[in-house]
Amino acid sequence: QFVLAVAALAIACVQARPDSFDAAAETREYKSDLKEDGSYQYQYQTSNGIAGQEAGVGGYYASGSNAYYAPDGQLIQLTYTADENGFHPAGAHLPTPPPIPAAILKSLEYIRTHPHQESRQGQ
Repeated sequence: QFVLAVAALAIACVQARPDSFDAAAETREYKSDLKEDGSYQYQYQTSNGIAGQEAGVGGYYASGSNAYYAPDGQLIQLTYTADENGFHPAGAHLPTPPPIPAAILKSLEYIRTHPHQESRQGQ
């Protein structure tokens, strides 16, 4: 059992240690511009495949994108906007709601095409 405990501890330490490729990552490119009117833009890129860019007007809106590689090697790409209506991300990796069942769609269509009696009489 002692051997199993030591082996489990060794595996946990290896998994907890950051990947040496990521740990040695360097910033390859960084540009930033802030103007007097509050508008800004920036972009960056690292040696391990992380990249991002954003432009906007501070406190009002922004749009941008980020990209990085997940631990399984999949390229994750995210684009977004942010404005008075909130943050709106988009990316293939983000979860999506399930489709609305046909029976619910049929019910909603029925409700739309058959308004309440009060609505028909103008009340």
